[in-house]
Amino acid sequence: MKNDRLKIAIQKKGRLSEASLAFLNSLGLMFKPNGHSLIQKCEDRNIDLILLRDDDIPEYVSRGVADFAIIGQNVLLEKRMQAEIIRELDFAKCRLDIAVPEDSPIKVLKDLEGERIATTYPELLKEYLAKNNINSAIIPIQGSVEITPELNLADAICDVVQTGNTLKAHNLKPLVTILESKALLITNDVGKKGKQQLKELLLR
Repeated sequence: MKNDRLKIAIQKKGRLSEASLAFLNSLGLMFKPNGHSLIQKCEDRNIDLILLRDDDIPEYVSRGVADFAIIGQNVLLEKRMQAEIIRELDFAKCRLDIAVPEDSPIKVLKDLEGERIATTYPELLKEYLAKNNINSAIIPIQGSVEITPELNLADAICDVVQTGNTLKAHNLKPLVTILESKALLITNDVGKKGKQQLKELLLR
């Protein structure tokens, strides 16, 4: 049976989740929690909220499964997937930094030549290093990037920074900012009944 309900995807947990839900609620879109289900129905509209891992969201949008989504700019750029950005949102602001240990001999960007950098953003890091003619070993890590210098897995890290407290806790300091990021509202070119009306609501 075809499901013609419109779908909005947001991050299921983490820094974007609460802010995304608050934004949707501010537009009058209220969703009912459904136990442990990752799909919640809107109380008075033909809309479902889908709760996903942030790095899976571009796939759902590009394949037309999710009609709209809220995602960090850093994730969208890293995934290199096609999506139409229809609105920049004024929350989840952060930056993607390369950071090094406080006592590191790496003092300037060129000092990264030949060094190891751990990151969950290998594509963005590779692009940045190439633009600056720096050859470093990129070590892809799925999480807890900040501990890699302590464990001698890497000489530097490239990770998302908001307050900087996590860096300080692991005796790391920013070296350079690769990207300034914020939340984005995205969609695709798949036509669907009621989609234009929902788009107009989301752009208020």
